[in-house]
Amino acid sequence: MSVKTDFWKGTPGGVDSDDSGHFIRRDSIFRRWVSNEPGAEFPAEPGRYHLYVSLGCPWASRTVTVRALKGLEEVVGLSVVDPIRDIKGWAFREAPGATGDPVNGFAYLSEAYHASDPDYDDRYSVPVLWDCATSQIVNNESSEIIVMLDGAFNDWARHPEVDLYPADLRADIDAVNEWVYRDFNNGVYKAGFASSQAAYDKAVGPVFAALDRMDAILAERRYLVGAQHTLADWRAFPALMRFDLVYHGLFRCNRRRLIDYDNLWPYLRDLFQTPRVAETVNFDHFIRGYNLNLPQLNQAGIVPIGPELDFWEPHGREGVGG
Repeated sequence: MSVKTDFWKGTPGGVDSDDSGHFIRRDSIFRRWVSNEPGAEFPAEPGRYHLYVSLGCPWASRTVTVRALKGLEEVVGLSVVDPIRDIKGWAFREAPGATGDPVNGFAYLSEAYHASDPDYDDRYSVPVLWDCATSQIVNNESSEIIVMLDGAFNDWARHPEVDLYPADLRADIDAVNEWVYRDFNNGVYKAGFASSQAAYDKAVGPVFAALDRMDAILAERRYLVGAQHTLADWRAFPALMRFDLVYHGLFRCNRRRLIDYDNLWPYLRDLFQTPRVAETVNFDHFIRGYNLNLPQLNQAGIVPIGPELDFWEPHGREGVGG
């Protein structure tokens, strides 16, 4: 199978497709680990590591949320790129809600990749976990970074009691993560970036099958694996936040809206209202980012006006079982 590439290297996830128009997601390249184990190549230390993120990107947003839930703001630094890319990709520039790069003074995220590997020739994706001590990228895979943030820095976390990947639930969390990623988190991209009718038809069905499955689970449980929120919930959260506001229209995932679900919509408000979470959500960054960064889906660059959603409406899920 050949793969056709038609993307800016800064595009979230990369926009590659096969000969039949099916979206192909590239794997992350940097997959090393920060650990608090003795002799670790990248030992957990306060102030040593820095996150480069886009608040518009759902994959990067999950790392920002977990960082806040654990209370690691003074332990792991954070720089936020401009939500609107140019031909060079993600940029550090003056913009509302964005920051510069106080660690390296990079103008573009691509500089972090080339500083880590001068021969690097792949996508420049967020998030990036940077090691300030050795001046290189440790990891750029969000699903692994959030595990590190949850466990490796507990000695310095303001909220070490928050355990998002408890040992007794890991098998259940991993099982939920597998199908939620395949059919929903990545599924909306497979539908949105499909370049043929057949590819779209194949991709969009599993998106709503996954939403239906989540809704059924949440009728019996407050969270996806029981009575406590875990990484399973926080991996799904950014995509759920973007569903009615972006994916329903721009990505043509319009069979149903999230607000049409009896359990998913209150569940999403429950997550959003969790202490320290709301301040990690930047609606402007992801609404403008998606609509202005993907000319293949929105050639006119028009940012839609709605819908209006009240994420602070009481969710009423306190009594749902585990």
